[in-house]
Amino acid sequence: MKSRAKKGSAVKKPATTKKAAARKKKAAPKARSATPASQFSTPAGGPWGKCFLPRANGEKRYWLVKSEPETFGWSDLVRAQHQTTHWDGVRNHAARNFLRDGMRHGDLVFFYHSSTDPSAIVGICEVVREAYPDPTAVDPAHPGYDPDSSPAKPTWFMVDLRAVEPLPAPVTLAMIKKSRALAQMALLRVGRLSVTPVTPAEWKAVIALSRA
Repeated sequence: MKSRAKKGSAVKKPATTKKAAARKKKAAPKARSATPASQFSTPAGGPWGKCFLPRANGEKRYWLVKSEPETFGWSDLVRAQHQTTHWDGVRNHAARNFLRDGMRHGDLVFFYHSSTDPSAIVGICEVVREAYPDPTAVDPAHPGYDPDSSPAKPTWFMVDLRAVEPLPAPVTLAMIKKSRALAQMALLRVGRLSVTPVTPAEWKAVIALSRA
């Protein structure tokens, strides 16, 4: 919207001195790095960036994936052949980075029922195949079709997950929000993402809540 000056008043021209230009340049926000580690670490160097760092021998990491139970719920995974499914349909770059660049074979994953009442973590899965191209992204008939992706240069990826066990009791979103130990959980901080990391301490806290 254009600004309006009072009749007879002088309109200030923008400063053009080198000093003013330097101040403007200094005030401009810095572009965020496209690398997953810097983009999703906290200002204090928190755990999200660490999930992309090299691992110690035998190190297992932890994750959370979301699915609406009406679309594909825990019971659907349990009924699937070998209790395994490919986790396709991820169309967010941040979630894709966690899935593609972070998840490794043998990692454990919380299965979270989203967009339901109550939303809750209901089970534990295991990564049984690391990231590979998601064919639904290049299928024009699929709702997740992306014309900018191609078999030669895929944009979107998926992993295979196998059901391990249900939680003793679901851990609801309300329970998670009330827990001090889970206050910094990525599920709460970047809730829009369908794939998020979970720290070892958070994993233990969720398991404890389920067994309480």
